[in-house]
Amino acid sequence: MNAEGLDSFREFVDSRSSALLKTAVLLCGGDQHAGEDLLQNALVKAAGKWQRIDEPEAYVRRILYRQQVSRWRLKWRRREVSVAEPPEGGGRFAHSGDTAAAAELRVVMREALAKLTARQRSVLVLRYFEDLPEADVARLLGCSVGTVRSTTHRSLSRLRVLAPELAALGPADAEEQPSRDYSTVEVRP
Repeated sequence: MNAEGLDSFREFVDSRSSALLKTAVLLCGGDQHAGEDLLQNALVKAAGKWQRIDEPEAYVRRILYRQQVSRWRLKWRRREVSVAEPPEGGGRFAHSGDTAAAAELRVVMREALAKLTARQRSVLVLRYFEDLPEADVARLLGCSVGTVRSTTHRSLSRLRVLAPELAALGPADAEEQPSRDYSTVEVRP
């Protein structure tokens, strides 16, 4: 842009920027900062073609409208969900909101899993972290369902020995586990 064009652009911005800003803020739903950004981007685009523009205000307004429509389209695709409180964090092992304890449990779990055999580790990860049923684990590992069950039992027993602090994740004693009462029940019609 030459000196004459630069002067006319500056004069246009000085004289019309307040009216254009009001329009931009209205287009942004009353958000002053978003309106300022919108106007600034429109003026940058207009400055690049300033020498060829016949009606500068109409041209800048058209840029404002088109840019705002583009923003609406982008916001529609990646809309944020606002919530009153942040979601609970900490992952699978967090308890009582203590992130340090959750991190410590993850480290203990990782170290204990590393001490298991590859098969034991695979069974536990597929069963409890991936939450797959026993039949799917058996199919993936190429073994029987009975093998998955026995490997799971042995792996959990080994984990309890390797990392007793993981007991806080499960039932504290056998009384909390569901009982298996196989006594006969009388059914009356």
